[in-house]
Amino acid sequence: MAPSCDNIIRKRAYARAGLVGNPSDGYFGKTLAFTLRDFYAEVVMYPSHYLELLPGQRDRSIYSDLNSVVKSLQDYGYYGGIRLLQASLKRFLEHCKTHEIVLHGRNFSMRYFTNIPSHVGMAGSSAIITACLRALMEFYGVEIHKAPLANLILSVETEELGIGAGLQDRVAQVYQGLTYMDFNRELMEHRGYGRYECLEPAMLKNVYVAYKCTPSEGSEVFHNDLRARYDGGEPSVVDAMSQWAAMAEQVRSLLQQGEGMAIGPLLDANFDLRRSLCRIHPDNIAMVEGARSVGASAKFTGSGGAIIGLYSDESMFTSLTKALSSQGVSVLKPTVV
Repeated sequence: MAPSCDNIIRKRAYARAGLVGNPSDGYFGKTLAFTLRDFYAEVVMYPSHYLELLPGQRDRSIYSDLNSVVKSLQDYGYYGGIRLLQASLKRFLEHCKTHEIVLHGRNFSMRYFTNIPSHVGMAGSSAIITACLRALMEFYGVEIHKAPLANLILSVETEELGIGAGLQDRVAQVYQGLTYMDFNRELMEHRGYGRYECLEPAMLKNVYVAYKCTPSEGSEVFHNDLRARYDGGEPSVVDAMSQWAAMAEQVRSLLQQGEGMAIGPLLDANFDLRRSLCRIHPDNIAMVEGARSVGASAKFTGSGGAIIGLYSDESMFTSLTKALSSQGVSVLKPTVV
């Protein structure tokens, strides 16, 4: 029997674009990020006799031929979305036991959907986890405040699944909109979360987001290398974290002063510093340089595969779209949630 519409829970979490400061979020830095209404993950759940996790497109096991198998692996890797739901359920139950929250014994069926491009640095995995936990909270009548919720989402990826990540994506997706994040070491070590400030999205002017239509390398590759170098005390990496944090402060100040169109050089500097430290795939460099060739600023939204920047006017946006389309890159004017 189909579930009643009254019993169906639908929860969404939106794609995240890191505006500036990343990747310092995992290193007591500061960042600015926003969520895009254009892309989202949705989790649907409803009461059922058994607890059932239904496969999504990433989890399919039936293919038309060998080529479609390879295409699926290129798009989604060897791991689908079910593992994200499984890990989320485990961490949610552990959270409730730790806080002595008694859950009712009713079961449910759960499925997920996402249109967030894979492996392009828009926080697609954490969006599925965020949507899942929001649905669980409603189903069980459990309240988790925003800052601890972001920490719980991060723990699903880092502690359960071994994915290298920082708090920025989870904070941005929990708070939504345009968020300034200060991951001050003293605050993080004392209370477990930083200082998060919601800013007015209208401060952002002429922002574009561009992403590759074919997947890039996952964030695990980038973050694992940087973490080892930071933990080893490599001076250039440690200093870069301070520089990225300072860039976030400067952008926040400019936005609050109504000088949103002046932040472009800081976005460029964010990427240039990253490029000086890390191996970056030539396709990603070409995307940044293609955007800059028409006068737009450009940096990664995350760990590669998508960029963000400013354009001056419609003529430049048209030129930007033309320049990047030849690389198989889509360009959009994001709608901030």
